[in-house]
Amino acid sequence: MAEPVSLDARTARLLPWLVAVAFFMQALDGTILNTALPAMARDLAEDPLRMQSVIIAYMLTVALLIPASGWIADRFGTRRVFFGAVLLFSLGSLFCSLSSTLPQLVGARVVQGLGGALMMPVGRLVVLRAYPRSELVRIMSFITLPGLLGPLIGPTLGGWLVEYVSWHWIFLINIPVGLFGGLAAWRFMPDLRGSGPVRLDLVGFLLFGTAMVLITIALEGLGELHLPHVRVMLLLLGGLACLAAYWLHAVQMESPLFAPSLFRTRTFAAGILGNLFSRLGSGALPFLTPLLLQVALDYSPAKAGMTMIPLAISAMLAKPLAKPLLDRLGYRRLLLGNTVLLGGMIASLALIDTDTPYPLLLLHLGALGAVNSMQFTAMNTVTLLDLDDQQASSGNSLLSVVMQLAMSLGVAVAAALLGGFGKPDAESVLEAFQATYLCVGVLTLLAAAIFFQLPPDSGRAVHHVGRDIDE
Repeated sequence: MAEPVSLDARTARLLPWLVAVAFFMQALDGTILNTALPAMARDLAEDPLRMQSVIIAYMLTVALLIPASGWIADRFGTRRVFFGAVLLFSLGSLFCSLSSTLPQLVGARVVQGLGGALMMPVGRLVVLRAYPRSELVRIMSFITLPGLLGPLIGPTLGGWLVEYVSWHWIFLINIPVGLFGGLAAWRFMPDLRGSGPVRLDLVGFLLFGTAMVLITIALEGLGELHLPHVRVMLLLLGGLACLAAYWLHAVQMESPLFAPSLFRTRTFAAGILGNLFSRLGSGALPFLTPLLLQVALDYSPAKAGMTMIPLAISAMLAKPLAKPLLDRLGYRRLLLGNTVLLGGMIASLALIDTDTPYPLLLLHLGALGAVNSMQFTAMNTVTLLDLDDQQASSGNSLLSVVMQLAMSLGVAVAAALLGGFGKPDAESVLEAFQATYLCVGVLTLLAAAIFFQLPPDSGRAVHHVGRDIDE
């Protein structure tokens, strides 16, 4: 690894705060929006059950750009790229607040996503290059803590703003933070570049990106877009064809976007595929649950936001338990049991109705948050566990892409199921939610078959990975 760059004392002290603010902005934005969807739908004259494109547009844009983030930073310098990312995110937030139609809002979310896709990876890259390895655990723990606070504050703040001000303010609050962050980035962000010329695998980037877009639109076509089944099938087959073309292209490239040789590492292959399928449920939860509470159970936005708090608190409390449990059980046993438990708990949300006691609902969501948090930590760590230094960068980028893609697919699948189970009469809305939770839970549970392919002794010899990703 290259020697860390020399920072003056003030920059070394303030840089972690700068990156942490960017992490917080993105984490807050990702959770504050869900509680506001029904109010936004009413204002835009849309069906609240058809608002998933607002979430998917952002997630998909982030997933598309993450593979190129390292090349962009090396090519244009970390200071300019990070400053531009914060500016784009803030500008997208302004456009979101000014949107008067759903297509305008989706377009504004794409602009936001262009900034969000670069903020986190470039922020992590700067920290990795600017601090010695001995400091990385401390610095990375500091800058990722706001990412855990975002889900804690977001739903409650979003519900409060919607109920007492308007949904526009969930985007407007990003602007002063973004302006401050942009000025601080220009002043304190080191301008780091790659040590030599790095070529972007443009063909691979286009093939991989096209595959993700086509597959996601195909799934959306079953839900919000109401596309004919023939068109959905054509989009899906086109996406799979692009994915196959990328694989054939990558096999013969010296430096592909993501090397197929990564999948020769068994823990990486199982971790990536397990991430993709088990995150369908985790990605659907933040979209489905606020809608269930407001549309089917008639909660106010503020109460719905407060109800989501146990998910975030228990997720934070469960983090310290991950390492002792992994040391005791190993990755295979923990992921097998935890995936079955996660799928079962998501499916059991189908039992919630208007007669469910409120304390029992809070307890259920709290337990679900803890299990979900354990799942993230275990499966993300096992993915990178056995990669060497040369593979780690590419493997980490692919993991980041899969995480974003799986969450957007989770929303698309949940919305498609919700639309398929829904009927014109309002009484069937709760039944549609219950059937959707049941299906999503079963899909999540099936990912246990992937983790069953892990070697029985996975993680026994290695108890720490330098760059653990928890979210």
